Parts: sequence; structure tokens; C-alpha cells
Amino acid sequence: MKSAIDRIPRTIYGIGASPGIIIGRLRLLGRRKGQRHVHAHLDLIRIGAEAARFRAAVDRAEAQLRTARQQFAEQLAGYTAIIDSHLLMLRDRMIFDRTLAAIEQQGIDAEWALEKALNETRVAFAAIDDSYLRARVHDVEQVVERIFRQLDDQGEVEGAGTGEKVVLVARDFAPEEILRMQTGQVLGFVTEQGGATSHSAIVARSLGITSVVGAAEITQVAATGDLIVVDGGTGLLHLHPTQDQLDYYREYQQQYQRYSEEVAAYTHLAAETIDGLAVRVEANIGKAEEAALAVEYGAGGIGLCRSEYCYLDRATVPDEEELFDLYRELLVRLSPFPVTIRTLDAGGDKFPASLRWASEMNPALGLRAIRFSLREPAIFIAQLRALFRAGVYGRLRIMFPMITSLCEVRRIKALIDSVQADLRREGVPFAEQVPVGIMIEVPSAVSVADVLAREVDFFSIGTNDLIQYALAIDRGNEQVAHMYEPLHPAVLRMIRQVVEAGHAAGIPVAMCGEMAGDLAVLPVLLGLGLDELSMHPYAIPYVKRMIRQSTAEESERLAAEVLACSSTQEVHDCLNRCLPARYPEEFGQRGLRQLKGSCCSVVMNGVSPPAADGGRC
Repeated sequence: MKSAIDRIPRTIYGIGASPGIIIGRLRLLGRRKGQRHVHAHLDLIRIGAEAARFRAAVDRAEAQLRTARQQFAEQLAGYTAIIDSHLLMLRDRMIFDRTLAAIEQQGIDAEWALEKALNETRVAFAAIDDSYLRARVHDVEQVVERIFRQLDDQGEVEGAGTGEKVVLVARDFAPEEILRMQTGQVLGFVTEQGGATSHSAIVARSLGITSVVGAAEITQVAATGDLIVVDGGTGLLHLHPTQDQLDYYREYQQQYQRYSEEVAAYTHLAAETIDGLAVRVEANIGKAEEAALAVEYGAGGIGLCRSEYCYLDRATVPDEEELFDLYRELLVRLSPFPVTIRTLDAGGDKFPASLRWASEMNPALGLRAIRFSLREPAIFIAQLRALFRAGVYGRLRIMFPMITSLCEVRRIKALIDSVQADLRREGVPFAEQVPVGIMIEVPSAVSVADVLAREVDFFSIGTNDLIQYALAIDRGNEQVAHMYEPLHPAVLRMIRQVVEAGHAAGIPVAMCGEMAGDLAVLPVLLGLGLDELSMHPYAIPYVKRMIRQSTAEESERLAAEVLACSSTQEVHDCLNRCLPARYPEEFGQRGLRQLKGSCCSVVMNGVSPPAADGGRC
């Protein structure tokens, strides 16, 4: 039983991953950070049974993963490679063999043996020189945590089994575990690890599951059954809330519900400012099946279709005819809206089993995206042929990822000329005039944007990678995720440079990264002159509403003020000062207290919530 001192109200600061307000009891999954299992030495007669218990736990964990892979095949299209790697790790000698050896040779229980194996693996990873590979120990820890849950008989990620919906709290959740929350008694979740652009945060936002990530203290101070308030917009957590806090957040929940209902009315309205500036608001999708969701939420087209998902969950590379059928279906479904399909963007953290991948010290800087396509022309040409053939069925735009130089663009254009010539000679119908654009997501492309703009029909800024490369931040590494900063002056100036280069050449400039759907940044993006913003469909009504409350003139003044800032803190201070007065229902007096790292935050009006620890900002 917890002592009275353990129930002292406590405010914990995390990163708002997916907006919403939750008041409920929590369920703690897995072990607390730093928690030690009560070690036990075994009698000889029990060693065989303990080894069998460990094997059974691994079997159950493996069955969970395989079931999730099959059950959520469509929703997990971008994450099947992660699941496959976790399946392999379950049986890897570093964990599986070492744990069994410790049980059988040292006569210790499974939890102790697994803990020893994990610690030895951490030591091995820590000795790796390459920082990217060193950070992959996080995947091993996720796999081991899954086994621990089975050994503790915690089973699936679901509710408490009592009929009461709960807030799940753990060190981290894998993508398929978050999908399973849709079918369980789950209000939302909190993790100790992760950042605003971690896999768990992105999946939560795509599903509309309220969540906070990066709450470093949570597993150390929380226990199953504790009452907690979760603010997914600001990242604030109130453990053992006071009555004043409960009253405030219950009122806040009602305001949030009213606000969400009001926002729904903007779904199919034009994205146009008060003084007549029109901005195209589009959707990011992965498959044709998601087209209906984009239309439902008022998308004016598809600003980013991630074509690599067609390659991920399969043993062989899709051929031209299969790709043609997929692209044609998507274009027909979205007609008459434009559809921007990005060519294969594999590598980095997406490794299709159907493609051949050499081991690399740093995949994020290796053979990925357009580099892979140009290295494998047969695969690339099959995709280009399918795209141009499908183009006769709708308004197709083709976009190429991770462009770094003019040379790459000219090689792509030469291949396009060759593909079109072959189709023409074969008498195969195809779209002759398809707009061709590139993603600006590396600093070198920003530097030569004026040159690149003369060669293409449009730009699309991929902020997820641009921020990562510009700031030298691995956005999947929780050690530095807090430094992933969309409002860094360098990032804002890069965006301005790309927009100016595009407009000088007479081409539109879009943005398709997570930043495009962040309400805290939206007025600045309007002021910078972005022509198109593409985001997850759920964010579209919120973005449209805010655009329709804005004026181009005010947004331009705000952008100029922000661009004059010399530090990220100055940018935050500027927005804290300007946005609450201009957009009271989105920000109000609460301002942007958790602006840093609060990607896609949607907050409401009202006074600052009562704080149990002095209200640190």
C-alpha cells in the first residue's frame, strides 16, 4: 500500500504527442526504470521448468507480434520492417541464448537472467563507434520489455480488465501496441521515452489517441491505480491531482469537446485568410485505402503519398502492372483532386524485405531514397512507367525524395524522357504532361534551391528530415529528441530561402512534414508564403479554421518578427506574446508554455491550470 507521502500531488513535464484531455486511473506496464527484480537462485529440479517458462514467454511475445502484423497489416504499412526486426531479436543469441545459458548454467530465475543478458547487450552496443547503430539498442530494450511483460503475466496492451478505461503508462510502446489500444479499454497513453516525431507519437496522432511522450520520471513515481490528468496538447501530467486541478481540467474537457465540435464545421470550407490569401491544405497518406479519410476531413488533394508502403510488407518487389493498378485506383478515388506520389523512399529507417540492402554504418546518411532508385534503375523505371501510365486517370504529380544536387535532378529527367519515349514507341497510353517536383529535406538542396527551381515544377519541404539533418539530431533517439526544434532560427530561415527561390522561379512551394500541421507554427508558415500544406487528415479542419481566422498581412508581420530572432527562445517568446491574443480559442492565456517540442499541439483557452509544484514554465 502506498504511503501518504507517495500520494503528494505531482506535476510531470513531458512532450505533447497527440492532443486531448484525459482524467483517469493509470495502469503501469513493465518494470519501473531502474527497478530491480528480486533475484532468486533455483534448486536443480526447478532449472528445467524455469527455462521452459522463459521459452513460453518468448513464444507468447512472438505470437503477439505475428498476430499484430497480420491484424493491422494496412495500418502498420510503414512499420512492418520494425516488427520483423523485433521478431528476429526475440530469438537472437544476444538475448535468447544468453538468457537460457544463465538460467541453466548459473541456476538463476528467468527475470534475473534476462536482465543480465540485456545489460551485457547494452555494454556491447555502447562500445560501437557509430552513434546511429549505438542508438539501436533501444529496439533491443523494447523487445526485452515485451518478454518481461509476458514473464509478469501482463499480456497484451489493453485495459485493466475491470470495465474501467485506463491510461497506459510504460517506458515505450511499439506501433502495433498503439494500434491495439483502439480495441481495448484505453483512454490514452504516456511513455517515458520518445519525442514529438518518434514512431509512437506519429502513430498516436494518426489514430487520434491522446498521449504524452518523453515523461522521464513517470515510471519511477507512478503506480497502477493512481489518478492522473494527461494534457496531450501541452505535455503536462498531473499525478494525484488536487481538487482544484480536477475542477479545472473537467471544465477544460468540456471546452475541448465544444471546440472540436466547432472545428468540424470547417472541414469542407476553403482554406483562405480573411484578406483573401488562399492556401491549399492537403493530406499525407500511405495507401489508396486512406483516400476516403482524406476526403472526409476536407483535404484539397494529396500532398504526399508514400509509395514505399507498396514495397514493405512483401517478399518480392511489385512489378509494373501491380504498381499501375495501385496508382490508378488512387487517382480515380481522388479525382478531380491532385495527387502527389513520392517515388520510393526506402532506407534510413525503412528497409523493405523485398529489396537488397547492404549493411551500413549509418543508414540515415547512406543508400536511401533517390540514391537507391538511381542505383537500381530497373526498379525505378518500373515505378516511373506505372506512374505515367496511371497519370491518364487523374491529376498526378510526381515527387522525388532526398534530392541533394542538380546532377540528380538531371539524371531523373533523363530517365523520364527515356521512359516516355519507350511508352510512346510501344503505343501505351500515358500522361504526357505530369508536374514533376522534388522534396527539399537536406541543407545542400536549400543552398542550391534557386538552381533546382529552374529544373522542376514544384518544391515540397520535408521538415522531418530537414530539421534532423540541419540540426544534426536523430529524431528517434530519446537522448537528443528534446533538441529536435522546428522553430530553430536556422530552420525558419531555410524555409524562407526555399520559398523565395521557388517563387522567384514561378513554382509553388509546399510543406509535407509534421511541421505543416502544427498550429503553433501555422501563422509563421502563412507569413513565409507557403502555397500548400500537407498533413495527417485529422489535422486539416483545425488548420483550416485557423487559416480562416488569419490575415496575410498579420502573418507576414509575425514571420518577419520571428525571422529577426537570434535564438529559439526568442522565437518562443515572440509566439507566446503574439498568438494568445490573436487566436484565443487555440492558445488563450495558457499560451505556449510547452511550445518547445509540442508538435501538432492544439490547446484551448482559459487560465493556466493550478500547479502542484509551483507551475514551472
